[in-house]
Amino acid sequence: MSKDIIEENKEIAGRYRQLLKVSKWSREKGDVTIIRKAFDLALEAHKPMRRKSGEPYIYHPIAVAKIAAEEIGLGTTSIVCALLHDVVEDTDITLEEIEAQFGSKVANIIDGLTKISGVFDTSSPQAENFRKMLLTMANDVRVILIKLCDRLHNMRTLEHMSDKGQLKIASETTFIYAPLAHRLGLYAIKTELEDLSLKYTQPTLYQDLKQKLSATKEQRNKYIRSIIKPLKQEFDELGIKYEIKGRPKSIHSIYSKMVSKKLEFEDVYDLFAIRIIIDSDPEDEKMDCWNVYSIITSIFKPNTERMRDWISIPKSNGYESLHTTVMGPKGQWVEVQIRSTRMDDIAEKGYAAHWKYKGKDENSKATNSLDNWIQQVREVLETQEGNALDFIDEFKMSLYADEVFAFTPKGMLKKLPQSSTALDFAFEIHTEVGAKCLGAKVNGKLVPLSYEVKNGDQIEILTSNKQKPNKDWLAFVKTGKARTRIKQSLKDNKRVVANLGKESLSRKMKNAGYVINTENMNKLIAFYKVEDELELTYQIGEGIIDKEKIKLQEIFVETKSTHKAGIAKEFNTLKSKTKNELILGDDNVEMDYSMANCCNPIPGDKVIGFITVMGEIKIHQTSCKNAANLMSRFGYRIIKANWSDDVTTQEDFEAALEISGIDSLGLVSKVTDIVSKQLKVNMKSISFESLDGTFIGKLKVQVSDTEHLDQLMNELKSIDEYVKVTRTILETIPKPTEK
Repeated sequence: MSKDIIEENKEIAGRYRQLLKVSKWSREKGDVTIIRKAFDLALEAHKPMRRKSGEPYIYHPIAVAKIAAEEIGLGTTSIVCALLHDVVEDTDITLEEIEAQFGSKVANIIDGLTKISGVFDTSSPQAENFRKMLLTMANDVRVILIKLCDRLHNMRTLEHMSDKGQLKIASETTFIYAPLAHRLGLYAIKTELEDLSLKYTQPTLYQDLKQKLSATKEQRNKYIRSIIKPLKQEFDELGIKYEIKGRPKSIHSIYSKMVSKKLEFEDVYDLFAIRIIIDSDPEDEKMDCWNVYSIITSIFKPNTERMRDWISIPKSNGYESLHTTVMGPKGQWVEVQIRSTRMDDIAEKGYAAHWKYKGKDENSKATNSLDNWIQQVREVLETQEGNALDFIDEFKMSLYADEVFAFTPKGMLKKLPQSSTALDFAFEIHTEVGAKCLGAKVNGKLVPLSYEVKNGDQIEILTSNKQKPNKDWLAFVKTGKARTRIKQSLKDNKRVVANLGKESLSRKMKNAGYVINTENMNKLIAFYKVEDELELTYQIGEGIIDKEKIKLQEIFVETKSTHKAGIAKEFNTLKSKTKNELILGDDNVEMDYSMANCCNPIPGDKVIGFITVMGEIKIHQTSCKNAANLMSRFGYRIIKANWSDDVTTQEDFEAALEISGIDSLGLVSKVTDIVSKQLKVNMKSISFESLDGTFIGKLKVQVSDTEHLDQLMNELKSIDEYVKVTRTILETIPKPTEK
């Protein structure tokens, strides 16, 4: 046995011992035996396998199990499943063998964690995989918890993947896994997933923010100490048992605030929060938290509009805490979070921590709340048909939303995503109530169905058996439950018309010598640019597409000759006229491409290519929200793209800027002088709006690359200290689909 193998075996044994150490509190008598059995099976099954880093593959399942035990607090069954989560997918071991050795519960969880392989009915395997995982989660939430552990370890070791792999995995993480962690109350994991995703989708920005946070760390710590000092003195005098932490905001949350508020890093004032954790008995903790709040607000002036009470009414994921914002020294607002040790543990570890404190109490508020949410997921899964992508969109809506609460006429509390309407409230009571909803009374007054629910509203729903859902409702409902039920009802009505259309199309194709099969239907769908077969046959049934004018022979010949393959492995056979700015794929595939309107990339931006169903390539910035959506849903249709070092085209690229500041005489003249005269930049359009001494200007310019654009932005910022310049998109377009 070689020296390297001996060292690796020592390392594996050491990692296994660490796993046993961190899981000690959750294990019962005899559990080590079953964990060892799972470890031995995984070790043997993965023996010949290596990770991208070159390390033994077994490092990964051990790490996933360690995260499950240490960072979420899951027990033996979850540890066993984490150790075995890849064996069915990646080795010869079958699910039946797992069930025989470890029982049906472990086998069901492993099945939920195993990716689907083979041919799918949908255009997005990723979405189908996720739906299957949620189907299992509806019966056992540990499926999703272990999947989050798996994703977290993959993100921690993502540097060993290719650029394309990094972007795909990071985008999936931002799109669905971080919101899921948030919804399940796993805030520490959610934060790390978001930060790691930003590290790979926008590496330059991430490193820049990380460096700036590091540079201001000492100054920040000094300020935190100045706030904590008077608080400690007061708490000590009163004999309160406490711990105070000054915690910086995550890089991703700072970035989000910079984008949403159009701020520079230096202008983000709440770079950190003060967290006060009190050691309190469960029966006294609410009162103790309010007492601490009283002490804080007697020392520092609070901003009453930014008070958040999640102790009286916890969030749906069980989160409990008091949040207030106070005016600290030097005129700076500071967020203060007040919670008990129990609340803090639940905030960090989520669902699993409830069991630790409640002793698996099935009637606890937290457990009931989570069960209610899973029941909603189950209802959506049971009614969702066909398109997994629609399901992902509907499901995702409920993950990040803040909440409002309202009451029924009998005083029953209902929690809804913020911005929910009276119609959403009706569907929350019962799907039949929503379907028959005619109107609503809020606090005794009649309101439209689109009325936005406010905290504390008491809502009475008016119904009629003659009422049916209509498509106008989709314009204002917010919850996935309501949207799914409305769409289902509309689809049922649509299907009746579509069946008539399909009969007409079938007769026409049969008379022309064609058969209705998947290949021919896809050609018709692509030709008429409709979403799917249902929409195609519906439009024929409604007469929107005149069946008499359908030229089948021309359509099938044209689509066959012009439709380009949309899968990367076929690229080497495709040759066409191309520009020279971009290198596509590893072999510089020669294909036409165009810049996506949603983000307008220019040379210097980090980019990817997305292959549409018609074989065209759209170039997106990796930081583009639509690109993240596409990469997470259609990873197999992403092609690597890099700007050429020696761009041969003379073409300039359009970019949009927003400039704002204090209005002054001659301002527009200064801007145009910098743009047109000093830097010789071609200005396509300019507009300015002045309001109460401030201004906002919008410019559309032509630049050669990001360096050229940065030079222009820096010159504009130099006009005076109050001028801010940000890059924006050229136009707002609808959210892209897979088409």
